[in-house]
Amino acid sequence: MGSLSPENLQALRTLLLQAQGQLEQQMNIGKIAAAVVTLDQTAVGRVSRVDAMQQQSMAVSTREMAAQRLNKVKLALQNLANDKYGLCKRCDEEIALNRLLAQPESNLCLSCQAKLDGQQ
Repeated sequence: MGSLSPENLQALRTLLLQAQGQLEQQMNIGKIAAAVVTLDQTAVGRVSRVDAMQQQSMAVSTREMAAQRLNKVKLALQNLANDKYGLCKRCDEEIALNRLLAQPESNLCLSCQAKLDGQQ
């Protein structure tokens, strides 16, 4: 874990645990919003159905993004417990503290992330 001090690691662990709690809560709330759309028969017709389906689609998408981030947070917590946290999974270089503070679940250094973003 190199240059990450015990204080830094504790602060990052706290950030990860907070993110985990928020994401799990978001997933629970999103489950209801992403459920199958039940249409009110007294509704105004097609526009109401389309609106309900669009809202459901956005809820599903938001929930999927939250699930992906939650998986990254859980992996980061595992890496923290195994003394592998803060190392880029591609080049094994240390991930900058500022990057980890901004995105504690990051598993790529800025250089490798930029290369990956350029490929997509």
